[in-house]
Formats: sequence, structure tokens, C-alpha cells
Amino acid sequence: MERRTPDSSQMIAQQSLIRGLENPAVYEHGVTELRVIETHASWVILTGAWVYKIKKAVNFGFLDYSTLEKRRSSCQEELRLNRRFAPHVYIDVIAIAGTFEQPSLQASGEPIEYAVRMKQFPQSGLLSTLAAQHTLTEEHVDALAALVPVMHAAVSIADKHTEYGLPDDIHHWVLENFDHIRPALRKPQQCQQLDTLERWCRQEFGNRRMLIEQRRCDGFVRECHGDLHLGNLAIIEGEITPFDGLEFNPQLRWIDVISEVAFLIMDIHDRGYPRLSCRLLNTWLQHTGDYSGLALLRYYLVYRALVRAKVAILRQAQARSTLDEQDAWYEYASYMELASRYVEPPLPVLIITHGVSGSGKSFYASRLAERLGAIQVRSDLERKRLHGYPAGADTQSGIRTGLYSAAASERTYEQLALLARTVIKAGYPVIIDATFLQAARREQFRLLSETLAVPFVLLHFEADRDTLYARIQSRQAAGEDPSEAGIKVLEAQLVAQESLMPDEMADVISVEFSTDVSTDMIGQIVDQIIDKQRAMSHTGAGDVVDS
Repeated sequence: MERRTPDSSQMIAQQSLIRGLENPAVYEHGVTELRVIETHASWVILTGAWVYKIKKAVNFGFLDYSTLEKRRSSCQEELRLNRRFAPHVYIDVIAIAGTFEQPSLQASGEPIEYAVRMKQFPQSGLLSTLAAQHTLTEEHVDALAALVPVMHAAVSIADKHTEYGLPDDIHHWVLENFDHIRPALRKPQQCQQLDTLERWCRQEFGNRRMLIEQRRCDGFVRECHGDLHLGNLAIIEGEITPFDGLEFNPQLRWIDVISEVAFLIMDIHDRGYPRLSCRLLNTWLQHTGDYSGLALLRYYLVYRALVRAKVAILRQAQARSTLDEQDAWYEYASYMELASRYVEPPLPVLIITHGVSGSGKSFYASRLAERLGAIQVRSDLERKRLHGYPAGADTQSGIRTGLYSAAASERTYEQLALLARTVIKAGYPVIIDATFLQAARREQFRLLSETLAVPFVLLHFEADRDTLYARIQSRQAAGEDPSEAGIKVLEAQLVAQESLMPDEMADVISVEFSTDVSTDMIGQIVDQIIDKQRAMSHTGAGDVVDS
């Protein structure tokens, strides 16, 4: 791989230019602040109302800004790509004239450099800032999980005859990270860790190559953002807005959508929010139904952690102080540790819920999924998806009619079994969130767990009638839940449900609904599930997301 060091004369000239642009008199508009943010590939100049982004004359192999023409072209491409997601932020590309020491943004002479001009937004709105301030919330993550499918639905899809998304090309960029990182390492332990990850990546690619190609043919490779992490997402005018998409290498943005989502999951996890990273994954899956992509997720999680580790290495090489260098090494170690954790999957388990509508199944299942690193599959959503309805649709189905007829219910449970198998084979614990009021349904999934050779857990939910009625009425009034079960459905369920049999009780964990759900309560359920995993696997404790 060709990788050249920056042209020292160009870099010196650019550094003079940046100093020149720190003079407020250069700008024809008012300047209320003047601050320069430097990254490994660019300088970003904040002036209060406007932002100017200038690309460094560097060539890292995967990124080449080494000539003025390449920087101009990249600026134009950055404008085009980011206007897809933030048209009100990205304004134009301007030519900078004059001299490096005394630049002009208005002169019409020979350009000495180019800049992307953007409207400035408050840095306090960056999701990375919210994460650092411990104010990133479930609401932010849910909004992100809803936004990403909308983004991906609006962008171009790679034709299967194009060069984008080919398995060997994807794997090339995974391995390219090792080529960048290895020469900078100083300690034997670092080299051993890197070698272990490289062996895993090569083996995992071999196992998943056919699926990568199949998803390319099925339209999952799209012209994505390419660099979607919390530092490139901001709340602007009340809406989460992506910016700073990847423009410098089309192969790195024409990617499988699951690769883009993996970047977000990894970044949220790395910033200290493992439960929210699981919530993002589950909510995105519930929006898209893309459970087949789970088999590639771990590969892409490791890849994305390696990308950020590589960027830390590049920052370390450009560090201007010992403190900056130490920070870069700390960041590198953090990403490498996370990548190493991703290659060790959690112990598998097949969990089903049992209980009438309003007993708290979905509420608890989502919290447990976040703690276990499990995938929650909701029957209400999958039932509608099978029949072509959006999650919030009112299908006007009655008791045992429409979507709830015997045939539709049979088809729904078959789909749930298929998804359970898909999730387990991808290496994740799964929670099938359905009523399972019939003993035959429960037995179907117990037998499935035997076929898959994974532990089986039956979470039994119960609540008194007053609580059930109140929760159903509250849910219907809110109008935000995919379940269509009303009071009449609840009453029918209470009559028709088949009680747990004595031979089922060994698999049962009972949960009594409470409006005051504590962390300890969820933790106790998690501990019981882990005990069942241990009993079957004999390999030690399960990999709980956090405790």
C-alpha cells in the first residue's frame, strides 16, 4: 500500500495560511469567536457564524489530499455528499487567494487553497459532547435508531454489477488498518494483541464472505455517510443532524448499512454507554427487520474499532506535546481493548416471554436485552412486518381475525422461530417477546433450543387485573406501541391462556410487574439467566454488557 509522508513545504505553507486565517480582518462578516480545531486530516476554523474547513496536504493511502486539485475536488465532493443530510449547514466551496501569510477570501486571483464553508452550530449540540457530559439519553438513541434507516432509504443503492461492496475490497480495508498500526507499536503486548485481532479478522472474513456478497446483491450496499459516529452528529434546530460524511474514498462510504450502524454502536459503547449501544442495535433492528445482518455485525464492530485505533495512531504521529501523544495512546488502547472484547461473543441463550398483554413483557425484555447484550424480537412488530404494515398501523384486526387469525398467528410464530435461529447462529443471545399463552408454542421453542444446543429460559410475567387494565388503557391512550391488544383482547387471553405445566418449571424465571423497576431487580433476573447459561456451557460467566 502506497503511503507517503506529507510534503513538508506544503504543510509549512498551510500552517502559515492557518495563522493568517486567525486574523478576524480576513473575514467580510462579523467574527464573534475565532478558534481552530485540528484533526489528523484537516483544520476547522470557527468564526461564530461560519465555519471554514481546510484539508491538510497529506496522503495516508486511504486518504490523499496531497495536491491542490485533489483538495479542491474533495471539497466539492464533501459539499455534494453532506447536503444529502444537512443541506442547511453546507453552503459552498470557496477559493482562498492572496498569499499564505495574508490570505483573502474575497480576491479573485489564483487560488492558493480551498475551503468548505458551513453555517456554524453550537458545539454543545454535538452528541459526543452530550456523551462526555453524561447527558446522552435513551431518547437520543431512539431518535438515532429511527433516523439511520431514513438516511439509508434516501441514498443511492449500489448496483450488483458495480465495483462497490465487493468482499475482497471490504477485507482489504480491514487489513489496511493493521498495516497502518503495526509500524507504530512499541511494546510486545501491543503486537500480540494486534496479531490476535488480525488472525480473527481473516478467519471471520472467510466464514462470512458469501454473506457479504449476498447482501451486496440484495441491495444492502449503499452510498452511506461513511463516518457516522457521535462526533459527526449534532442537534441542530431540535433535530439530530449528520454532518462531515466521508468524501475522500468512495469505497469507504459505499458500504453495507450494517457496517455504518456498527460504527455508531461501537462509538456509543466506547464512550461508556454499553447499554445504550445495545438499545440502538435493537431499536434499529426493530425499525428495519435486518436480522440477517447480525452475522456480519461483529466483523464490522472490530473493523470500526480498528479504524478509530488507526486514527489515534495518526494523531499520535502528529502530536505537538507529550500530553497530546499520551492522550492518543490512551485512545488507541481503549479501541483495541474494545475490539478484543468484540471477538469474544456472549454465551448464547434462547429466552421466551410468557404472559398476557399488559404484564410487562416488552418493558422488561428491552431492559434485559440491554444488560445481556441480547437481541429482543417483538412479536407485535414482526406480525405486522410479515403482512406489510408499519409498526404503528391500526390494522382493525379483531380477536382471532385478520392479523390475529389462527393462520396468521401460526405464520408469526414460525417467523419468530426463524429469527431466533438467525440471531443465535449469529452469536447473540435472543429474547423472543411474545405472549406464548399456548403450551405447544412454548414447547416448540424449547425444542428449538435443544436443536441449537443453547440454554432455554422462560420468563413468566404476571400482574394483578387492575394493573393489567391500567397498563392497557395507558398504552392505548399514548398510541405509540405496536401492540393492538385492547381490553377485549386481554379478557380473551385471560380465559384462553394455558397455565405453565410442572415439567416447564425448571426453565421458568418468574417476574411480577412493578412500576418501580430498580437496577437491582433487573440484575437479579440477569443473574438467574447467567446461572442457566453457566449450567449448560460450563465455560464460566456470561458476557453481561455491564453490571
